[in-house]
Amino acid sequence: MKTTMKAQVFYEPCVMRMEEVPVPEVADNQVLVRVRACGICGSDLAYYYGKSPLETANGKGPLILGHEFSGEVAQVGRIAREMKLFEVGDRVLANPVQNCNACPECAREQVNLCKNTRTSGVNFNGAFAEYALVNYTHLHKISDDISFEQAALCEPLACACYGVKKLDVKLGDFVVIFGPGTLGLMQLKLIRASGAGKIAMVGILDYGLEKAREMGADYVFNTLDKNSPYYTDDLAKSISEITDGDMANRAIVPTAAKSALQGALDVTGRGANIVYFGLPGEDTILEVPLLHTLQMDKRINVSWLAPFTWDTAIKSMKAGFVTPEEFVTHRFRLEELEQAIAFMSDNSKPEKIKGMVLMD
Repeated sequence: MKTTMKAQVFYEPCVMRMEEVPVPEVADNQVLVRVRACGICGSDLAYYYGKSPLETANGKGPLILGHEFSGEVAQVGRIAREMKLFEVGDRVLANPVQNCNACPECAREQVNLCKNTRTSGVNFNGAFAEYALVNYTHLHKISDDISFEQAALCEPLACACYGVKKLDVKLGDFVVIFGPGTLGLMQLKLIRASGAGKIAMVGILDYGLEKAREMGADYVFNTLDKNSPYYTDDLAKSISEITDGDMANRAIVPTAAKSALQGALDVTGRGANIVYFGLPGEDTILEVPLLHTLQMDKRINVSWLAPFTWDTAIKSMKAGFVTPEEFVTHRFRLEELEQAIAFMSDNSKPEKIKGMVLMD
């Protein structure tokens, strides 16, 4: 096996270099994965442009980003080898958020709140490289009928599953989703499968809204572009007219836009459930009309990471809920990562959903 590998090493905002670095050594509790596909997440864009600090000791690089990945087992550490859990050549996908399984939070089944979590591409080297390390407890085998691209979509799908679980959709509910990006569209499909009556998608770019229509949204609304055929200058009024004044039963916000965070309060009615899912900035403050919200008996929830949803996500993937044909609009080589990040960040080029880095 080779001793060096190609990797995109992030140093500081807007500074990333393609380098030849040592292949990481495998500890007893780890497995080395030959990366085949790695999705470009919104958090990767935030780290690259300095909008969010890394979770390294000093919040900075050098670090290999990338956490939505799949590949083949290249080397198996002692524990997994002795337990015969994995073999070289196994096709796998990784849960990048690797909790310790030993702290009080893990014991309470709050693994997404583990204080000792290590996350690929966030506080240790990730998968924008030829090889990546994973704890054997956070690696899942995949069958031959799931492509590496499809498997790399499983990380955002697992997060989407957790958000929809917390949304607690009831049969016939009217649901509003804010943001037709990768996660919003995944949640659209999951919410439809959960028995929602009608679903409205809200966004600011028609390309994503039209994708939502294709995937089953009953209504789409553009709250920014006055030239859009889907434009509304009063979203709450539009929802009220559709629901005969009852407003939405459920709203989920897979975006960090403050207008969307606030809008979820405006479009929901009595006994509604709201789930905040997108990652806001440290200074984002939500203003809750408390008396009105209390009198309407609304529930406000948040969704963080993907605890105990990986099995659901993998089964949903096998069932065809999510396919690369629907979600992956652009593919890049590892050498093109910086150009890919710039492209995926450019709102003047709206016709995109998910970018994927393919190693072959």
